[in-house]
Amino acid sequence: MKRIALAASVVLASSSAYAADAIVPYVPEPAPVVADTFSWNGGYVGLNAGYAWGKFKHNVQTKRPEGKTPLPGTPESEIDYEILDEASYSTSPNGFIGGVQLGYNWQINQLVLGVETDFQGSSLKGSVSGGVAPYTFNADTKIDWFGTARVRVGYTPSERLLIYATGGLAYAHVKSYMNYAGYESSVSKTKAGYTVGGGAEYAFDNHWSVKTEYLFTDLGKIDTLNAQRGTTKFSAETKANFHTVRVGLNYKF
Repeated sequence: MKRIALAASVVLASSSAYAADAIVPYVPEPAPVVADTFSWNGGYVGLNAGYAWGKFKHNVQTKRPEGKTPLPGTPESEIDYEILDEASYSTSPNGFIGGVQLGYNWQINQLVLGVETDFQGSSLKGSVSGGVAPYTFNADTKIDWFGTARVRVGYTPSERLLIYATGGLAYAHVKSYMNYAGYESSVSKTKAGYTVGGGAEYAFDNHWSVKTEYLFTDLGKIDTLNAQRGTTKFSAETKANFHTVRVGLNYKF
């Protein structure tokens, strides 16, 4: 009987220990917390819209050889000209712009390097008239589209805010009608120049960002009129530069 009682005690003790083990819940170790960090690395595409204004300067000149008429074949460099008329007429064009942009960024700590190209439709246009007969003048000049190819150098004062400077190549399609001293000229050409500016961009989630940007664009000189009556020459050139401000929305891949 003592053996039976001892065996029963052992069985009951082991059963109690097993039951105690069975009711203890298993609590897994918590997973490590990963910070939700943002990076500007990668490509992006977006849309923009804004406003443009500037200055178109038209320089005109009428000249003829001084003294005797040069002999045929005389080099231009050997002819001395007298100026019969010389004037400059300026206009302040303005209009709306809108287009698309595409770019890529590389981030190194708080430094962001990037490249961007954009293409814009434009209603930038200016008109001017003046002069005294017979050297009256009028001109209508318009930029109907333009684009840029730029580098961007930026700094991130906070993780999702980028402040940058930018600059590079600019190109534009310029249309200009001109009437000077009774001579008409119509020019339609693509002209290259440069652009510089800066902006700020804010990423409101890991893919979408908004930006605001300013650019100054200079297209240099455009020959808009060359005419000749006898030995008298009539010429005109247009200097085109303009400013743009725009806002944009980008999607980062």
